[in-house]
Amino acid sequence: MSTSSEFITPPESDWELGLAEKSTASVDVSTLTAMENQVHKFELEDHPIDEVPILKVAVVGAGLSGITAGVLLPIKVPGISLQIFEKNADVGGTWFENTYPGVRCDIPANVYQSTFEPNIQWTEEYAQGSEIRDYWQGLARKYNVYQYLKLGHKLNHAIWDEKNAQWSLNLENVKNGDKFEEKFDVLITAIGRFNAWKLPDYPGIADYQGHLRHTSSWDPSFDPTGKTVAVIGNGASGIQIVPNIQPLVKHLDHYARSKTWIAGSFGGEGAGRTLEPKYYSPEQLKSFEDPEKYYEFRKELESKFYRRFCTLFKGSQENVALEIEFRRLMAQRLSKKPELLDDLVPDFSPHCRRLTPGPGYLEALTQDNVSFIRTPIQNFTKEGIVTVDGIERKVDAIICSTGANIDMSLPFPIIAHGHDIRTAWSPDPYTYLGLATPSFPNLLFIQGPHAAGQSGTIPNQVETQITYIAQLLRKVHAQCIRTFTPSRAAADDFIAYADAFFPRTVLAENCSSWANGGRPGGRIHGHWPGSASHLNHVRRSPRWEDWEWTYRSGSGNRFAYFGSGWTKKELVEGSDLTTYLRKPEDVDLRRYHEEWFDL
Repeated sequence: MSTSSEFITPPESDWELGLAEKSTASVDVSTLTAMENQVHKFELEDHPIDEVPILKVAVVGAGLSGITAGVLLPIKVPGISLQIFEKNADVGGTWFENTYPGVRCDIPANVYQSTFEPNIQWTEEYAQGSEIRDYWQGLARKYNVYQYLKLGHKLNHAIWDEKNAQWSLNLENVKNGDKFEEKFDVLITAIGRFNAWKLPDYPGIADYQGHLRHTSSWDPSFDPTGKTVAVIGNGASGIQIVPNIQPLVKHLDHYARSKTWIAGSFGGEGAGRTLEPKYYSPEQLKSFEDPEKYYEFRKELESKFYRRFCTLFKGSQENVALEIEFRRLMAQRLSKKPELLDDLVPDFSPHCRRLTPGPGYLEALTQDNVSFIRTPIQNFTKEGIVTVDGIERKVDAIICSTGANIDMSLPFPIIAHGHDIRTAWSPDPYTYLGLATPSFPNLLFIQGPHAAGQSGTIPNQVETQITYIAQLLRKVHAQCIRTFTPSRAAADDFIAYADAFFPRTVLAENCSSWANGGRPGGRIHGHWPGSASHLNHVRRSPRWEDWEWTYRSGSGNRFAYFGSGWTKKELVEGSDLTTYLRKPEDVDLRRYHEEWFDL
């Protein structure tokens, strides 16, 4: 390398001369010599560019998200070593855990399934929980996801090992209590939005001597027939369980503190769900065996869930029309006890909280053996519940449909650089695109904060998020990246965008929901700031410039992974080195030379 006096071009003006003098003053010969030595110290690594160390990846949770990760990640990121930890005895997440009477999906089953492995023979239009569970377990079996699973194992905590650039996971066998440590290069949480159910903390709850259960921990041996039963809560599970046990019980006390909209259908897909099963006819199921007919059916049905985004905006004609329609529908269903309408219709717009169709719920409230109670609960007694007006109502059983955590805080510590992410996420989750958090290296989330648009379908949005993660992991794996984190500037810009977007929507109105962590008027973190189509567009092209990287090479050279200049294929006689060639009729120039696996 030349010295400074040799490589500076002679100036042609006084202005250029001044710049040249500054350059020669700031870069002396000793500095350039050090730079020269630095370049000369780098030595090529003796391996083909595509021969890289295994990347160990841990996924926590095996519900819909974890199962989908178990299908897609091994296919999209060849060479990774994947392990999935699930606390339950089998996969299925919420559909494995929830077995209460009437549990089913508010979304048509033909939409609430993977986009690449459709079940064309769903028994009902709105499938029961057990059929949904069986579908996702069947998907896991077909794609051999079980080979990556450690069932009955829960994560107690995870600590970032900065020296080795790995996550140290403290894991526990829930059956025998054995604990052990295991290290991974990347940690991905896939625990769902409502992962930690709990009984309410009313005074005296431990004193109650009757049957006490949370809907997410249903006792299948419990028979409500002829009993006096209390159901607390009118969220999704409460609205489902009330009409299913009302005809069986002697009397039902339904405690519902919050007002809520009861919708006709969740996504405007038609008449919506009814209390009675909506079975597909044999003729319709037979028609689904024709791939083209089923494809057309599903396209038409699923498209409806993408065309309701307009109903989210304040004062929009579509949202006003929803309110008028829901009010009319609720009044019709409460015609036997019209006085209940004012106790149920909220003062916020539809979509401020999650819509719940609730077939049969309002009709059940009008029955003579049901007491609808909005007076707040004061405490439990040995025999029942006391409200703040001093009235005690004795019951044989209490069913708590009180949901789970709604703040999206993780149920276990994840600690990096001495900081717990639960603290970093207080009072609100702080992420980059709902995928990762600054200062927490090699940590990713599936279906966490800001993960899903307020339209579309959950399976599709899980798949696109995992596909984004797969692109990231391919880059990390192929380029021998040691650590990756989103920059704080990028995360701040994303949060600023979200904070500017949501005030235009009804989500920002004065209601308590899981979208705002149960704080009316609080920051919205439960949804993506845009439509599902908008989110899919964002995920299609990752912004690598928003990430900060370090490298495995001892030299720190970002191109050290180039190795010896060869590829593995070139070292194997007879390998196909022209995989890019196609027959002209098979060439699609939109994706030509862009398929990552075509090398």
